[in-house]
Amino acid sequence: MKDFLLLFRADYQNQPTGNPQEMQALTKKWMDWIGSIATQNKLTDRGNRLENTGRVLKPGNVTTDGPFCEMKEIIGGYSIIKAASMDEAEKIAKGCPVFTIGGSVEVREVRTL
Repeated sequence: MKDFLLLFRADYQNQPTGNPQEMQALTKKWMDWIGSIATQNKLTDRGNRLENTGRVLKPGNVTTDGPFCEMKEIIGGYSIIKAASMDEAEKIAKGCPVFTIGGSVEVREVRTL
């Protein structure tokens, strides 16, 4: 089994903002999806949501605030799963609730050193 990083991306301007019941229902979809991966013993790290702010470090000791509102897409969170192949990791990612808000999932194999 290999580890795969799932990066959850969504439109910065289209973040979910519903009433408490809608937000609770969306949270339940996420928890159910993550729970189903854990039940299969394929969850390495459930991950977390990421704040919309941060810093970008660049060569030459340059630091800028970011991400910026001008960005169309943000990384909203991540999880790390176990899968035998990229195809299996993709199959697991296809169940992600981020698609219900127009988002996407980037699937990347974690290279161990």
